[in-house]
Amino acid sequence: MFSYFANPARFEGLARWLTPVLGILALGLIVLGTYLALFVAPPDYQQGDTARIMYVHVPAAWWAMGVYGAMTVASVLGLVFRHVLADLAARAAAPIGASLTFLALFTGALWGKPMWGAYWVWDARLTSMLVLFLFYLGYMAIHATIDDEPLAARIAAIVCLVGAINLPIIKFSVDWWNTLHQPASLLRKGGAAIHPEMLTPLLVMAAGVAAWFGYVWLLRIRTLVLRRQAFLKLAERAR
Repeated sequence: MFSYFANPARFEGLARWLTPVLGILALGLIVLGTYLALFVAPPDYQQGDTARIMYVHVPAAWWAMGVYGAMTVASVLGLVFRHVLADLAARAAAPIGASLTFLALFTGALWGKPMWGAYWVWDARLTSMLVLFLFYLGYMAIHATIDDEPLAARIAAIVCLVGAINLPIIKFSVDWWNTLHQPASLLRKGGAAIHPEMLTPLLVMAAGVAAWFGYVWLLRIRTLVLRRQAFLKLAERAR
């Protein structure tokens, strides 16, 4: 399957119709999720309406990790099979993941101030998310500073794989250390600990962010593919 769509022409054929579908789906899900979060979900029994920020914060944090996971898979495929499209896919995902990580950190700070009395504490979950953000920035800096694209792709892929070690640290930080963050409340033994009226908008927003990521990701990959093709044509004419 991957080898089939690794061909830029086949990928473009898929992306051409899938991109608008994901864009429309993302818009619909995010609008619906926002409505449910603001007008249907009840306030938290302890935090009141302040907890509504979780409908942005939690999906952003989930997909900040998910996007890095996608980058890791693409980086492995790029290193092992030398597929240019895999390298471009990883490169295209990085700014999106960095934006989601920043959003998670920013909304977490806004949520933390009324709950913890501070915008930032050196909590294990917060610190590991900050490390994730720095890996995103480092990955993008490599591509921005190295003109040799194949070399930049290889170095960036190795950095991405090193950073992947941080993903389980983020996930299990609340279990391994004493943190201010609560333990897992969705994927846990005994089922979700979130009331269905609050869980539904959370999952809808998470699905909306996933669709938005897919939409922007495909747009960015297509742009990078076209840019590379244009560069190769210019190089051929210059010979």
